[in-house]
Amino acid sequence: MDNAAVTTPVRERDRSKKTTLSWGVPILISVGLALLVLGPWVFDGYLLSILIRAYFFAILAVTVDILWGYTGYLTFGHSAFFGIGAYAAGLMFLHQGFSGGTIASGLALAILASALVGGLVGWLSFYRGASPFFATVISLVLPIVATQLLLSGGTWTGSSSGITGYETFAFSLSTWYWIAGGLMATVGLVGWRIVRSDAGRLLTSIRDNEERCSYLGINVPRVKIILLIVTGAVAGIAGFGYGSFSGVVAPELAGFVLGTELIIWVALGGRGTLWGPMIGAILISVASAYLSSSIPFAWQLILGTAFVLVIVLLPQGLIPLLIKPFGFGRQSAGVPELVERPSTGTKSENTDAAALRMEGVTKSFGSLNVLQGINLNADAGELIGLIGPNGAGKSTLMRCMSDGAARTSGNVHLCGRDIERRPPEDCVGFGLGRKFQNANIFESLTVAECLRMAGTTLEKPALFRRAPTLALPPYALEVVRKTGLDAKLGTVAQDLSHGEQQALELAMVLALEPRIVLLDEPTAGLTKTERTQIGDVLSSLAHKYKLCCLLVEHDLDFVEEIATRTVVLHQGEIVMQGTFDEVVNSDLVKTIYSGSHPTGQEASK
Repeated sequence: MDNAAVTTPVRERDRSKKTTLSWGVPILISVGLALLVLGPWVFDGYLLSILIRAYFFAILAVTVDILWGYTGYLTFGHSAFFGIGAYAAGLMFLHQGFSGGTIASGLALAILASALVGGLVGWLSFYRGASPFFATVISLVLPIVATQLLLSGGTWTGSSSGITGYETFAFSLSTWYWIAGGLMATVGLVGWRIVRSDAGRLLTSIRDNEERCSYLGINVPRVKIILLIVTGAVAGIAGFGYGSFSGVVAPELAGFVLGTELIIWVALGGRGTLWGPMIGAILISVASAYLSSSIPFAWQLILGTAFVLVIVLLPQGLIPLLIKPFGFGRQSAGVPELVERPSTGTKSENTDAAALRMEGVTKSFGSLNVLQGINLNADAGELIGLIGPNGAGKSTLMRCMSDGAARTSGNVHLCGRDIERRPPEDCVGFGLGRKFQNANIFESLTVAECLRMAGTTLEKPALFRRAPTLALPPYALEVVRKTGLDAKLGTVAQDLSHGEQQALELAMVLALEPRIVLLDEPTAGLTKTERTQIGDVLSSLAHKYKLCCLLVEHDLDFVEEIATRTVVLHQGEIVMQGTFDEVVNSDLVKTIYSGSHPTGQEASK
């Protein structure tokens, strides 16, 4: 079937979505902007005061949603950044007086202090080896520590009473309403552009699959730390605005309760939608102001009950359900045009060195020796089949090739570079690409978005737009076209068949332009046709494009068809290597596969 005919329905669906956007989103945006402009003439003074505070909280909710909804980092600590900003205003105006200089100094202090604390918290939370649970615990501790520091400040911070009575801006409620609303609209629109851009897809990639991001050369901890610094600074600005408007700051603004309320607002509004948490924060703040005084205890119960019900029954939140008819939500940006990317050259400094060299590599788990003194060399253009019974250590050997921290001892060189104890993203930078046994992709992204994320280290994703073309190296294009993925660029990855997901992962790995490709059982679960396609592609990688391919495979017929050399691993040792015929016809290999366990002397013969 012609590819144009296949992609026509996809393009028609994209056009229909854009048609919905053409009337729904502008209407809601127009209504929102009209309220921001006309609010002082529509609302009374009490409601204006509530809305001004709510707008600053809405900015804070946006920062939490970017971290939790889009990046997958559940944080309870962003109230601390808000409190830092608020106290920067209160402390500066109280102790230094109110002037143009103190305004600039206070705002700079709010931004810099929040950014520095964000960097410190990010470093503690996302250092190599830290778990997501540990990062969340750090975010829980942050507002508690911030509150205690403010309580211990004595008269300087006002202790539990906070700071009041300082001189601040003599703006009218109308002016403050426009300032707060304009700042909220700016943050919302900038955030919306970012999360819908190619760079925004990177955040979603991290949420979906951090491991795959690392094996695409993306430094995930660095991205998270930068994101925490930026969102912390934005939260600090919102806090500065709040403190400047209210004329009162208290430790509760940096506290754990507000941090927890932010999570509730984001969840109720709609995590991962940006607009949902913003609207949710405003509506809940207004409702709380009116109801907390009349039914203070019942209001907290109502809010808590609503939170539980939404989490259980509507995990996407309330706001997306209400505004979905207007066209809000994740919209397709269309199918990009596939183009061939000229090679960026080798990633290794030494192109004459062996692609892979392992010397005395061992791996132990306590007293259990999984790998014992592995010595293995591989050159460009080789397609090595790594075989052996289950438990021989094949997958562990793959990990030791691709992660410097995985081995217990020994040396591994990729394209002439010693990987030392470097993480996977650095090994990728040395020229490595790894395909896992189970398709390791980004399930919530489209095929085109997955492929674009795979090339992040070679072509930085745009911050405010999506590129109209998708550039891939020739061998990645070959995989995409041979397997029919070029007709499914707009399809969400989780909707692909098993074979298509395997092909997509291989194409993602090849988009890195690696010199060494590690493949862990690439034919598992494939049909005969898909198996033939993958075999042709792998042969082409080695013979036509001169990549070094190492293949872990139980299908010996497949290994026979494509491998240029076969290596046998048994009980953590390489017991034999040579041509396929030499290996399968040896008495040693027959003994191994029959279930016997040869001694070390027998294996060395």
